[in-house]
Amino acid sequence: MSSSVNSPYALRVRDLAHRPGDMREVSLDITVPSTLGAGLIAVREGDQMHLDVKLEGLHEGVLVSGHARAEATGECSRCLIDISELVEVEFAELFAYDASEDFDYQVHDDHVDCEPVVRDAVVLSLPFQPVCRPDCPGLDPVTGERLADVGERPAPSVTDPRWAALGGIQFDSSEHQNTSDQTSVDEQRAPADQAE
Repeated sequence: MSSSVNSPYALRVRDLAHRPGDMREVSLDITVPSTLGAGLIAVREGDQMHLDVKLEGLHEGVLVSGHARAEATGECSRCLIDISELVEVEFAELFAYDASEDFDYQVHDDHVDCEPVVRDAVVLSLPFQPVCRPDCPGLDPVTGERLADVGERPAPSVTDPRWAALGGIQFDSSEHQNTSDQTSVDEQRAPADQAE
């Protein structure tokens, strides 16, 4: 007996095999045997998934279509808090009776294993950068605090480190005043010198 028959996603189709037009509907509640997704959010191993599946006998094989529902958990890509999101996907695939290049999946030992079909549908529906809410402000770049928790505050002024050495320079304001007074006197004297 193949290992796929022992999969919780495997469904027996002996009653539909080579009987075009026959149809059966199945509802399953399964415990997910391995995590679906590898990013910031995934349907985790051990989580519950509900499947509503329709099996239809065709000349070439068995058409498997249905709806999967589960809860995905992970963390917000902006503020890193834990989040959960309902995942609902539709899927449909033909499982052929004979191995062929035309079909990706086959009926094995009078069973169809829906696991790869469901996995693909769930993983492709998961957001690449999940967020706890659409307007999540993220983390403070300096303190690392979650901005949604600390509220609005003015952005700190950041000094370019290349100019930091100039920050210690102090000018004597009286010396600057004397220099500007001397310039003013020189400017007044210049027209008088030209008149002579």
